[in-house]
Amino acid sequence: DYAWLFPYAVAMFFSGQLADRSNLRYFLTIGMLGSSVSVALFGMGYFLSIHTLYYFILVQVFGGILQSSGWPGVVAVMANWFGKGRRGFIMGIWNCHTSVGNIIGTVVPAIWAHDDWGWSFVVSAIIMFVITIFVFTFLVTDPVHVGLPPPRHHLDSTSSGSITPTNSSDLIDSASPVHTKKQEEKAISFWQALLIPGVIEFSIALFFAKLVSYAFLFWLPFYIKANKIGGQCLNTFQSGALSTMFDVGGMIGGILAGLISDILKARAFTSTVSLYLSVPALYMFRQLGGKSLAGAIVLMIITGAFVNGPYAMITTAVSADLGTHKSLQGSQKAKATVTAIIDGTGSIGAAVGPLITGLLSSKQVRQV
Repeated sequence: DYAWLFPYAVAMFFSGQLADRSNLRYFLTIGMLGSSVSVALFGMGYFLSIHTLYYFILVQVFGGILQSSGWPGVVAVMANWFGKGRRGFIMGIWNCHTSVGNIIGTVVPAIWAHDDWGWSFVVSAIIMFVITIFVFTFLVTDPVHVGLPPPRHHLDSTSSGSITPTNSSDLIDSASPVHTKKQEEKAISFWQALLIPGVIEFSIALFFAKLVSYAFLFWLPFYIKANKIGGQCLNTFQSGALSTMFDVGGMIGGILAGLISDILKARAFTSTVSLYLSVPALYMFRQLGGKSLAGAIVLMIITGAFVNGPYAMITTAVSADLGTHKSLQGSQKAKATVTAIIDGTGSIGAAVGPLITGLLSSKQVRQV
């Protein structure tokens, strides 16, 4: 796991810089294609009877580097399409795809967890390859590419967050100069992005949010299996299925956090409150999660909402806001770099979280 997590986190910082200087459709396609190959290679280790540890470590490192291309690229595309007015709510709904992916990535591989485990990876690789073709064929990375005006990233008191051209000439006039300008723009440097107000603060917040989130993602099925739920021991498949309730809560929390932050126009306040509430939620899950199956489901959903809510908002709406910050003076070549800095820092927390969890579980599982 760490052979994937740490290369992913480190490569993220470079991926953002590369994404801001590349055609995002090609950038994402290459990253997805390479990721599907790396996942398939891991599964092929089973069918080819490869028992060398270094082979799997190398494949994980390769996969982590390639998969780091995904998040900076997709957030940049979304920021190209949606302005600040309702960005939190829209991004919250869109970000549900991460939880859906976690659920599929938990349930589908669990089918072959005991027998023919290689299929867990090969099937996942096939799914990704199909989606790669879809993305390459249909993805439009910027509204100006199809004759639509760009969104407003900075709203005044009379703006609602959307642009409605008064006639077709307005639409063409607003699109063409912007497209020309975007082609001439230069991407900002890593240090320029780091100095944007809020980037460092939100990066630190995401470090701890992803630390907890990935500890749950990697260890929750094992934790459930090792502890009785309602007086019963669950098998591997049941434990994996039950653990997806944490991601269900993450979807709910991401949407609500984004909506509330749009209404209050206070993303930092919304994130802070949610992170504070995650502390008693985690404690309640530890103390009461094993009492009954229904109670475990409810507490996992609540915990997932408070932990993944700010995590989802920071990696999407906040990253897009900062990537179009007023200090950039209208530059559109900073979104992926800012996203990479924030999510790269968070990914370091994601690598540290499971590591700490593993050390604690060696003493007593309930300490996790």
